[in-house]
Amino acid sequence: MLPHRPPRPTPPPGRPAGRTALGAPGRPARRTALGALSLAAAFSLLAVPAAAAPLGPGTPDAHCAGRDRLHVPGAAHQQADCLDELTTAGTVASGHTDPADYAGLTPQDLPTPSGVPGIQIDGYFPDTSTTNTDHGWQHDSQFVIRLPDHWNGGLVVAGTPGNREQYANDRAIADWVLARGYAYAATDKGNTGTAFFRDGHRPGDAIAEWNTRLTQLTRAARTVVTQRYHRPPARTLATGLSNGGYLVRWQLEHHPELYDGGVDWEGTLWRSDGPNLFTFLPAALRHYPAYAAGGPGAAEAAAALHRAGFPAGSEFLWPYHHQVYWDLTQRIHREEVDPGYDGDTEAGTPYCASGSPACDADYAYPARPAAVHRAVGRIALTGRIGKPLITLQGTLDVLLPISEDSDVYARMVHRAGRGALLRYYRIEDGTHTDSLADVFPDRLRPMVPCHRSAFTALERWITQKGRPPADHTVVRPAGADPALLRTSCPLR
Repeated sequence: MLPHRPPRPTPPPGRPAGRTALGAPGRPARRTALGALSLAAAFSLLAVPAAAAPLGPGTPDAHCAGRDRLHVPGAAHQQADCLDELTTAGTVASGHTDPADYAGLTPQDLPTPSGVPGIQIDGYFPDTSTTNTDHGWQHDSQFVIRLPDHWNGGLVVAGTPGNREQYANDRAIADWVLARGYAYAATDKGNTGTAFFRDGHRPGDAIAEWNTRLTQLTRAARTVVTQRYHRPPARTLATGLSNGGYLVRWQLEHHPELYDGGVDWEGTLWRSDGPNLFTFLPAALRHYPAYAAGGPGAAEAAAALHRAGFPAGSEFLWPYHHQVYWDLTQRIHREEVDPGYDGDTEAGTPYCASGSPACDADYAYPARPAAVHRAVGRIALTGRIGKPLITLQGTLDVLLPISEDSDVYARMVHRAGRGALLRYYRIEDGTHTDSLADVFPDRLRPMVPCHRSAFTALERWITQKGRPPADHTVVRPAGADPALLRTSCPLR
């Protein structure tokens, strides 16, 4: 889920004290009680990839050739700039990214590839919400499209994790694929921030818009790529983390004609009959305080957390996730699909004790009205993918527990008769946020090397150069050097 713009995580001593009152465009204003929380996220990096392949025959090879002729279909505003560097090695200084968008997603020592000149197009599609303030535009549905001079014939599209803005993947994904020669496009998903649920008119509208905006951007970016290079992309790949991984799943289910495949990095699972966020996060909020307090009730509280899906052996991660993730993630997403649960209160009461009125710790999704289940059904996944998909998730994910998420989605794909299109890798000792692998290097492995191995495996798969290995758990080698795990994750 990875909500908006966190600082680098360190194991916290206790819960944050501050709260933030937020204004309310969109849905009718209600009493606000949102915690001022910053949520951390994830990715480490392996070595800088090899240089991109040269442009294909008939493709303009002049620096930024044809920039003035590029037009993003459907955009209400666009600005195209010729840059000497499309990666964050140059875009930070030139103002063509926003480091706040990806704060906390990568380690401080992340290598940054360079030597990728080309064109960057920033802009936005028509929209009525205004949560995204990048460029001073005060306009949502912002996008970025990057077109390297040295193109490998492919296009990568991504939605952002959590509720972040369009540059959130720049360090973790964009730098790497641009250095490999891909064109790259990303969207802010149409609404941003911890009050994203204010967008739309009906419960579920804000999340449903995420899917619409990635479809819109993919179509537009394919056209722009064709304008720039005089031929359409030979392959279009979708990838993303957490909420971005959910978008990959949804796109391959609903618009397989737009893509050649995708890599889903621990995507969020939405199912109207569960499991979903609301079938396990309330249990964490309800039982963790008794576990943390110790005493005679701690063992039963731990057992309750295990029954809810939080794996044995992950207990060392629970204090951080209790402070940073579980509470805010439950409240803001519950507000999106079930705003009536807490009456006039907006997104509940932070860290309320079980037994308090309308407390999210006591939220019982199965007992909620049919309208709530229909709202989740509007954004639910089916497993009916239409193009190759590689899914990966860490076994120590304690924001989206693997037994309640990707294990279930893999079964859905097989039940839908689409198992031949799926490869699923469970990454031993991976967690939802790679930055925590820096804090616990002897207990966690970063997921980013596995994502990149999956991406290159997908490339081979769709170009018929080799099928990925069968579904399995990628074990952490006994006694492995943490430094090696930061750069290597063979999927065999």
